[in-house]
Amino acid sequence: MPGPIRLGLSRGWLEVREFVREWESVVFTFTLPSLVLLLFGAVFDGAFDAGMPAVDFYLPGLIAMGLMSVSFQTLGTGIAVERERGGLRRLRGTPMPPTAYFLGKTVLVLVLALAQLVLLLGVAALVHDAAMPRNTAAWATLAWVFLLGTVSGALLGTAVSSLARNARTAAGVVVVPFLALQFISGIFVPVALLPDWLLDTASLFPLKWMAQGMRAAFYPDGFSAVEPSGAWDLHLVALALGVWCAGGLLLALTTFRWKTRKDG
Repeated sequence: MPGPIRLGLSRGWLEVREFVREWESVVFTFTLPSLVLLLFGAVFDGAFDAGMPAVDFYLPGLIAMGLMSVSFQTLGTGIAVERERGGLRRLRGTPMPPTAYFLGKTVLVLVLALAQLVLLLGVAALVHDAAMPRNTAAWATLAWVFLLGTVSGALLGTAVSSLARNARTAAGVVVVPFLALQFISGIFVPVALLPDWLLDTASLFPLKWMAQGMRAAFYPDGFSAVEPSGAWDLHLVALALGVWCAGGLLLALTTFRWKTRKDG
């Protein structure tokens, strides 16, 4: 038998092929952040008073939203559907080790996240000539926030998938809190306008920290003054996302179910 890593990579390639065959999922997953970026650029162009073009202002937050979508939302709903259809139970009965299944999901999420990032950067640069990260350090910040944020979102989505009673309720369990987090995490509403109690609530989840890290990568240094602390606080971003990676792994390991509740 092949080893778990080889099986996991093969499983990941299968996951990617299965995902792209569902064109509705591809369109919904990848078009929303880019569509919002295009709309905001068109609606607020020339009427945006933030010291930068509207596209430059919203791009970091929409990147964070896109990465959270392809990790948290994709796995949170997708795994619930697989469990409901009996796919997980059948996989558990095969000689494939469980680690290969989770490695396959990791490969899927990283491929989707990279594609989402490239698409958003391409749309922003080609359509609106948006500003990109200004130096090597900013690109490095983009890279580690991308990695930690995507992993934490994927682990949280895996854990949340077990909360849904069935595939029909999975969308509500995953999409509703994700939508609420977008409005309190600095994605659509500037953090300077949010009440402290909402920011404190958002700080308990990874999306707020992903958006803050992305702003540090894309915004000029002087714009750190708009943050609640007056600084980017990248050490706190790394700490929060790292804690969510560890905590998400613990939640996923302790809550993951191969069968539905009615199957026992």
